[in-house]
Amino acid sequence: MRLIIGNKNYSSWSLRPWLLMKHAGLKFEEIRIPLFTESTKYQLAEYSPSMKVPVLIDQGETIWDSLAIMEYISERYMKNQGWPEDLMIRAVGRSAAAEMHSGFFALRNELPMNCRADLKLPLSSEVRNEVDRIEAIWTELREEFRSYGPWLLGQFSIADAMFAPVVIRFSTYQVDLNELCEDYMDHVLSDPYLEQWLREGREEPEIIEAAEINFRSTE
Repeated sequence: MRLIIGNKNYSSWSLRPWLLMKHAGLKFEEIRIPLFTESTKYQLAEYSPSMKVPVLIDQGETIWDSLAIMEYISERYMKNQGWPEDLMIRAVGRSAAAEMHSGFFALRNELPMNCRADLKLPLSSEVRNEVDRIEAIWTELREEFRSYGPWLLGQFSIADAMFAPVVIRFSTYQVDLNELCEDYMDHVLSDPYLEQWLREGREEPEIIEAAEINFRSTE
C-alpha cells in the first residue's frame, strides 16, 4: 500500500488520509512529491489520474481525493470504524466533513497551510465568517459528544482528520476561539501522529512562496 503525498509543511489534503491511516495502525509506503516544482507534474503523472495529491495505491487499484481515500480505508481496513457506529452521529460527522471538503475557500486562500508559520494576522470579514462557522461546528459537536471522548464525535474519526489542517492553521496564525474549541485544538495538537507530521513538515527544505504569508502584504 502506497500513499502519495505533497510537502508535509504545506499539503493539507495529504495530511488527512495520512492521519487516519496512522490512527488505523496501517503500514504503508509514503511517497512524498514536492509541489510546485518543474518536475512535479511529471512525478504526479506516474501515480495520480487527477494530477493532485493525495493518491492511494492499494492492491493494484488507485484511489484519489482525501475523502474518498478515507472512506475506502474505513471500509476495507477499519471495519467502518472511521465513523461512529451510531447512524445519526455518523450522519452529523459526515455532514461536517463534507462541508469542510467543499467550502471555506477564503480561509484556505488567506491562511494557507504552513506548519512553520507563527504570526497573528488581521482576518478579513470573509475569513472571520468562515472561522465563526467552523467554531460553531466544533462547539456543537463537542457539546453534544464530549461525554464519549475528546474528539469531535467522541472517538477519533474521519471528521477529525478532515479538520486537522484547520487546527494547524488556527494554531499557527493564532486565531482566537472559544474555550471549548481551544481545548479541542490542544487535544488535536497533542496527538503523537500530528506531532510527527508537524515536526517532519517543519524540517522540509522546500519553500513555496505562495504559501508563505510572511511574503505578502497584510495592509
